[in-house]
Amino acid sequence: MSLDDLNARIISCRLCPRLVRHREKAAENPPPRYRLEKYWAKPLPGFGDVNARLLVIGLAPAAHGGNRTGRMFTGDSSGNTLMKSLYRAGFANIDRSENRDDGLILKDAYLTAVVRCAPPGNKPNSSEVNNCVQYLAEELRLLDKVKVCVTLGRLAFSTYIRLLRREGFLQSRRLVFRHGAVYKLEGTLYGRQIPTLIASYHPSRQNTNTGRLTQRMLDAVFLKAKAIVG
Repeated sequence: MSLDDLNARIISCRLCPRLVRHREKAAENPPPRYRLEKYWAKPLPGFGDVNARLLVIGLAPAAHGGNRTGRMFTGDSSGNTLMKSLYRAGFANIDRSENRDDGLILKDAYLTAVVRCAPPGNKPNSSEVNNCVQYLAEELRLLDKVKVCVTLGRLAFSTYIRLLRREGFLQSRRLVFRHGAVYKLEGTLYGRQIPTLIASYHPSRQNTNTGRLTQRMLDAVFLKAKAIVG
């Protein structure tokens, strides 16, 4: 399977009835500022450089962000906060992510998520995560140059570790979610060295508006990633 084949499968997925209803309802009843826009309202494939050495894993598209624009981390405050850090670390050519025609190009980075449809309240349930993790596993297999994986939020962190364990990775020490933690993992995944794992808070408004995550804190995460990939 190629990445294009995988993305076609993702876009046509209807495995989770609750998420299908929510993403389509959001498109049918947009807030006034988006009333004239045509929503994507389908699952989101990954986005970025297919030769990336950095993989960024988020939670899920926002109902009026990625679900509207059709691109991962695009059209909402989380995407713009993330893009500022990627730009400052040299992974993006501009510091914003507004729509699919904004000229954004990712360099040596690929963006994906645990769940590909916008979940109600930004909270997917366990069965929805389990349905979607197959796509993340396939991306990890196909993106064969990844050296560093940055997980945004506790769910992305724990899901990625579960996926590694499912694929045969065994780690004796407990991996604790802590912003900025760096874990160099021994062993192989799909015949390649397991990428170094960096944990980060998610750049959601819940975190940025409360000061739990600042732009400088997120910048530091991606500067660490840049130092590792070289």
